[in-house]
Amino acid sequence: MPDIANFLSKVSVSAIPVILAITFHEAAHGYVASKKGDPTAMMLGRVTLNPIPHIDLIGTILLPGIMLLMGTGIVFGWAKPVPVNFRLLRDQKRDPIYVSAAGVVTNLGLAAVSGIVYRLLIAFLTNVQAEAMAGGVPASSEMMFRGALFLASMCKVSVGINVLLAVFNMIPIPPLDGGRIAVGLLPPRASMALASVERYGMLIVLVLLMFGPLGIIWHFVQAITSFFLGG
Repeated sequence: MPDIANFLSKVSVSAIPVILAITFHEAAHGYVASKKGDPTAMMLGRVTLNPIPHIDLIGTILLPGIMLLMGTGIVFGWAKPVPVNFRLLRDQKRDPIYVSAAGVVTNLGLAAVSGIVYRLLIAFLTNVQAEAMAGGVPASSEMMFRGALFLASMCKVSVGINVLLAVFNMIPIPPLDGGRIAVGLLPPRASMALASVERYGMLIVLVLLMFGPLGIIWHFVQAITSFFLGG
């Protein structure tokens, strides 16, 4: 039987980092697309850091909640994809690369910032613990300790989810960002061949993740996450 108290505790730590990661990811796509000539996302109100327009019932709420409830050890999710009309981009070869890379770059940036804040909080917590061992700390410091511990936990989750989103999206299979980047970088014939698999792309990715060599991405996720956390 699931431990509801433990589940609620995990939700309180994980909800904000997950929502921010996917919101910033999608908003970044829309923002860069608008700068490159496609106003679609801007007109539909998707170039915003308000998470509500980006929320997907399954990917943003149900899947992360189920993963937390089942104690999978990781949290993953997605938002509603930002609509991009690639035909409106000014440079049909180069600009899709920028639009596709925007989400990944944004997630890595969030991971880096979260990692820095995490290290600062850990340094603070270590200092408070040393003072407590030396002779106790006032109640105000104890409250600050608990608050810092909660924020450190959120930052740790933020690093993990942002790195996971960045690495996962760099798999070079469309419609993932890495696939669209590869389509933009490859020679015409190879580019067209890769683009043609987009309708089956997510199915291919899921199959490879379950049965094939793409399980190696978890090693990249762990290594990059450890780097940002200073571990």
